[in-house]
Amino acid sequence: METRPSGDAEAFPKTPQTMAEIVWNEDPGGAVYRSRDPISNLRVRVQIQRVTSTSLLLQQLHLPFSQSGQQLISLANLGTHNTASNHCPDEEKEEAVIGWQEKLFSQFEVDLYQNKSACQSPLDQQYHQDVLKLEESGGRKNRRIFTYTDHDRFTNLEEHSQRVTTSVTEVPSYLAERMANVRRRRQERRPREGSILKTRLVTWEPSEEFIKNNHVINTPVQTMYIMGDLGPHGKLGCREHEHVLCTIQVDSNGVITVKPDFTDTKGPYRIELEGEKREIWKFTLENASAPVKPEEQEREQRVFKDLYSRHKEYLSGLVGSDFEMTLPGALRLFVNGEIVSAQGYEYNNLYIHFFLELPSCWSCPPSQQLSGVTQTCAAKTLGREQVAFFSFPFTLEVFFSQEDELEGPLPQWPVLYFEVLSLDYWQRYRVEGYGFVVLPDVPGAHTITASTWRPMELGTFSELQRFFIGGSPELEDMTYARVPGTFTGERLSRFGFRTETTGSVTFRLNCLQQSKAFLDSSSMRKRMQSVLDRLGTFGQQGSLYNVLEAFQRARHRMQEARESLPQDLIHTSASNLQL
Repeated sequence: METRPSGDAEAFPKTPQTMAEIVWNEDPGGAVYRSRDPISNLRVRVQIQRVTSTSLLLQQLHLPFSQSGQQLISLANLGTHNTASNHCPDEEKEEAVIGWQEKLFSQFEVDLYQNKSACQSPLDQQYHQDVLKLEESGGRKNRRIFTYTDHDRFTNLEEHSQRVTTSVTEVPSYLAERMANVRRRRQERRPREGSILKTRLVTWEPSEEFIKNNHVINTPVQTMYIMGDLGPHGKLGCREHEHVLCTIQVDSNGVITVKPDFTDTKGPYRIELEGEKREIWKFTLENASAPVKPEEQEREQRVFKDLYSRHKEYLSGLVGSDFEMTLPGALRLFVNGEIVSAQGYEYNNLYIHFFLELPSCWSCPPSQQLSGVTQTCAAKTLGREQVAFFSFPFTLEVFFSQEDELEGPLPQWPVLYFEVLSLDYWQRYRVEGYGFVVLPDVPGAHTITASTWRPMELGTFSELQRFFIGGSPELEDMTYARVPGTFTGERLSRFGFRTETTGSVTFRLNCLQQSKAFLDSSSMRKRMQSVLDRLGTFGQQGSLYNVLEAFQRARHRMQEARESLPQDLIHTSASNLQL
């Protein structure tokens, strides 16, 4: 049934229809923006409007129908109720464009700062002068929309009472209380404790209080609150009717946090007041910052382009025009490595001694250290194993070069040998295991887990000695974990050598290879490529390496067999071939 407005219904036109058609924005979460422009250019348009009273709608729904089939609320009843409630139409809807840290006084602040005796701080004195000037110019233009800037007391109180969760029965933790007491402000920024040189860089046994005190961040942030006074007409200025419409935070990196986010094409936000009337208000937030003019944007792009070009020239000047290259016919291998962890060992407090063995035709710069020792690391339980996390970095730079063509056995890649040792309370060490890692022949990132073993003797005496007074059988030459580089025989026998499998060590290796052969198109490139192929540089060279090595062994055996044959038999075979 169609209803027509009458009486004072024009003061609130189409309100029931608007209530039914409004699509509310149910996402009050914040949004994070990043801007390189000055924050002083930020403008936010806020529009707030009283929609209707829920209690009034409920009363109208419970009234008996005067006509059969009537299902809509009369606009005349709504208009009469509004007039009787003495609501002024000007206060039902308000719009304001607010700049960054722009102060709009509320009715409560106007009444407070008019009294000079209530102004104690210098900020209060400044607000007193501003309120007097505002009254002389005809009073404030805003009624319900006002702001709290970064210097106001409300900002401190709001940060202190800010909840971490949405639970009504939330009990703030120690960290939440400490964070609430932190004044994260740019103007009160102090030098961080970490920037002061301290003699004690590592606290080996931190107390619980030490951990709590150092688990608090102090990020300089400026805050601004856009508020709304949703009190009834004639009762503006009551603190209990103040509601936060929007919170804006800006840090020194140009990161802007807006909560809730700008509405844009989404629906307005909804505020439902408590009490008997349960009135509903809606508000929208829009970015009203002035757009950049085309000529200004073009000028800004030119400035940034010039800045980036100057920065590029500066970096080029630091690096230099001459890129460091290897010698012709040489291969440079650069390894950024890390000893990640060791797991599965019998005793605690582990450390690792390692060194790099360079085969023939390999060399390194004089300043390159080919050995090292990690720190002593206590193990922690991870699953069913004891794991010691070292995270020990090391760097290796080696060169391969050979002027003559490769003949005889194929050249080998460098090998990283290591031994794992444990340290007890009396500073006695035990050998926990030996192992080795062949440096990868493929560039890129590699994670390798190498198993280890340790020598042992027959009987229980050596194990008792190892447990009580330390010490254990050791290798005089650590390269015996593989094939020693000094070994020149045909077969290396380990018969009778008793060992025991222990744990494993995880390495993370980032390998880089550099050579002019990757750029040259001359015969040097072909020769160096054959060298790289024989070294097994590329992914498919592993099988090729084995094939070439087997071919050379077969050729060597054929030559030996030919030399052992009688000469007359060789000449007879040759004459038969000629026939």
